[in-house]
Amino acid sequence: MIQFTGTKRVKVGTEWQVEQENKEWKADETAIIICDMWDKHWCEGATKRVGEMAPKLNELIKAARVKGVSIIHAPSDVVNFYDGTPQREKMKNVKITASASDIPGWYHLDSLKESGLPIDDSDGGCDCSPKCDNYRAWKKQIGSIEIADGDGVSDSGNEIVSYFQHEGIKNVIITGVHTNMCVLGRSFGIRGQTAAGMNVVLARDLTDAMYNHEMAPFVSHHEGTQKVIEHIEKYWSPTALSGDLIKSLQ
Repeated sequence: MIQFTGTKRVKVGTEWQVEQENKEWKADETAIIICDMWDKHWCEGATKRVGEMAPKLNELIKAARVKGVSIIHAPSDVVNFYDGTPQREKMKNVKITASASDIPGWYHLDSLKESGLPIDDSDGGCDCSPKCDNYRAWKKQIGSIEIADGDGVSDSGNEIVSYFQHEGIKNVIITGVHTNMCVLGRSFGIRGQTAAGMNVVLARDLTDAMYNHEMAPFVSHHEGTQKVIEHIEKYWSPTALSGDLIKSLQ
């Protein structure tokens, strides 16, 4: 069993209140998705923060594998790098289920369910000075995250949800970047997993936003990321700390 405390926010009157809830998930019914932890990002700051986060994320997935948690590596746009590997072929060969066949490529902000994002990322979110040039810098997943035997590699919501349905996976821990963009919007991200009926938790210390402190609400990069995490706790899913998850898995 994986036992941890989830944090969510509940609206009481006009105020949002933090609530803690104890969760207990069966390991063999749980998966971890690693979203877009690329080897390099067009933004140097984003690349640096991914590099700092990756060893801690790798510690989590190492502990989770031993207990039978499924690990899905989802480096979007570059899964072809892994063509021919058992991890990629495993996911390519999944039979797409009827309910997963019409999953869209992107889940946009749902105005019926959530407010607008609490940060302005319209400039792309680079927090560097001078600003970095935007180009496709990524070729594969960062090397400090191990892709082990039995793992899967896919950036397709159709494949990933179908795999979960075939394997009886009901619970998903989302990790990776970027919180305000791909973590929420990718076909396999938080909105998509919620739509598929999964129980979802975001590992809140294993994520990062694309946010420039010179844009509204004019707070530090870290505070901007925290605001997006709070948005997710309000409207989409609870969050948990990786340390709590690792402790439960040991």
